Amino acid sequence: MESAINLQAVYVTDLVGVAILVVILVSRGWILPARKTESRILLIMLIVSIFNCIADMITFGCDGKPGAFNYFILITNNTFLYAYNLIIGIGIIYLIIKHIDSKTSGMHMLLFWILCIIELSLLVINLYTPIVFEIDENNVYQRGEYYMLFVIFGFVLILYGYAFYIANKIRKPTLRYFPVFEFLTPILLGNLVQMKIYGISLLPISFTVAFASIVISLQHECIYIDKLTGVYNRYELDKFLKKPHFRRNVRIAAMMLDLNDFKSINDNFSHEEGDNALVAFAGIIADVTGTEGLVIRFAGDEFIILIPKFKDVDLNEYKDRIHKGLNEYNENSGKPYKLSAAIGAKVFDPNNGETADMVKTIDSLMYEDKHAYYKEHDRRGRRKTDKEQAN
Repeated sequence: MESAINLQAVYVTDLVGVAILVVILVSRGWILPARKTESRILLIMLIVSIFNCIADMITFGCDGKPGAFNYFILITNNTFLYAYNLIIGIGIIYLIIKHIDSKTSGMHMLLFWILCIIELSLLVINLYTPIVFEIDENNVYQRGEYYMLFVIFGFVLILYGYAFYIANKIRKPTLRYFPVFEFLTPILLGNLVQMKIYGISLLPISFTVAFASIVISLQHECIYIDKLTGVYNRYELDKFLKKPHFRRNVRIAAMMLDLNDFKSINDNFSHEEGDNALVAFAGIIADVTGTEGLVIRFAGDEFIILIPKFKDVDLNEYKDRIHKGLNEYNENSGKPYKLSAAIGAKVFDPNNGETADMVKTIDSLMYEDKHAYYKEHDRRGRRKTDKEQAN
């Protein structure tokens, strides 16, 4: 008995998926600078997804064909396809969580393990008693009574990914370069359409589109995000400065921050500890800035804060909050050194052309603050300024 399936459409769709995945694999688009774990996860998922597209083609080709061999292929491959949707779905959500939080909490892992145990147990049982899917006497695939459970679990994972992303995007504006909606939505739509229309195959190509979007987003993010500290880099600053900001009654607040005695941290406690200090400092000023502005690593231990729609009278409140955050860190970190920062700050009016020399202005103000600091503190860890080197 021949099944009523458009094999040509299935083959074309799956071959397109294979081609896209192979291009990503060969071009090494899965390699992310300074993110080895995420790169490995992407590599594994890409390779498994290529086999998934191939298995999907073989499965549809054998559907409705008589013989014990075809029956074996249908049982084996359909079990693999169900397991793939589960494992890769979890893998994508795991990748999202790890990328955003750099860790995976016990709650996340508990959810993943529960879904894995339930669904894999059902697939094992299905080998003996068809409850998820069955291959009838004509070797035609049929959905079972527990098919919808797999669909529901897939939706749970997708909605969980959406919720986690939204909750974190509020406190991490840089996530705009990691648009989770763009690579979860194809999977969501693929699930919905395949659930409603029997006999088509959209999930393999849906996952392929999702992977392509993930790789493009992560590579794009590498351009604008400083990988050590997680804040923006100078490319984002350049993009901001090129934008027109001429709006009525809108001012831009800008601050240049530089760690005092940073060289002494590197010299006395190692460059690794210096990196830890930079990460901590970036976290403090990012918490203070919140969603109101941009935190940019300008160079070395120098950072810039930009607040595009500044409405307050002055920036003293921000400076006080930064100093307070540094003091709290010093009290609780247990580090053998103390963090402090020189800050140069000013409010600019784009309508008057004041932003043309913005960076130069706040840099000069920052050095004034640094000179004042070193009048009262030991200069041995001090990095000489360009003016001092010239003298």
